[in-house]
Amino acid sequence: MESLKNWMKDAANILFDDSKNDLRSLPKAVRLQILLVLSFIWITVFSLYVFSYTTFAFGWAGLFLAHIGLIFAVYMTFKHFHRAEENSSSVFKTKNFDPFKIMVLVFVIVFIFVFSKGIEVLTSPNPYSYSIPYEGSSKSVFEKWLPFSKDK
Repeated sequence: MESLKNWMKDAANILFDDSKNDLRSLPKAVRLQILLVLSFIWITVFSLYVFSYTTFAFGWAGLFLAHIGLIFAVYMTFKHFHRAEENSSSVFKTKNFDPFKIMVLVFVIVFIFVFSKGIEVLTSPNPYSYSIPYEGSSKSVFEKWLPFSKDK
């Protein structure tokens, strides 16, 4: 399992770490452009293979926007983690107990609790609920259509 984890880290570093990427000699804007063009190519190939003619445009557009968002999100996450690692200092070491940071922590904990409780409520069966049985329509399809037809 550790080897798979290391392989995934190496694969992500090859794509997004500026010091290990084969495109490191290029400017950042060009590297980002190359990633976007490659995602464009692969999305087009995948969309042609998977989607039908009627759903191709929506499927392609959705995948393209998802890839752009994913590339930017992963890139920004890597950048922030590398910056934070360089300037790491614990709140407990610096004794900087900012009320805003404490409130954010409390909000995150409460949000996680509320979210998990909401999922629990949505997925658990309610023993006090009732169901109304549906026995079908009282008229047939032809009886429903009869008032709108010429043959009355």
